Amino acid sequence: MKTRLSEADQSRVIEMAWEDRTPFDAIFQEYGLTEPDVIAFMRRCLKRKTFKNWRERVSGRKTKHLSLRTFLVGRAYCPTQYKSK
Repeated sequence: MKTRLSEADQSRVIEMAWEDRTPFDAIFQEYGLTEPDVIAFMRRCLKRKTFKNWRERVSGRKTKHLSLRTFLVGRAYCPTQYKSK
């Protein structure tokens, strides 16, 4: 990982990685983490079984990659998505 993230930013990266409609490109734009960086980060932060479940969930998921998404797939907004500090 290239940068040191605060605890709040670490929590947000994990949250964004779990979200189905948040692409890895959005995580890169926000935090400068590439997909391999996010995978390594998640491996370090999650328990082994939780990481395995996450990898199975996002592997091959078209919504996690902007280049594979159709134009019709937008990003859902959840009121609790953006935490206030």
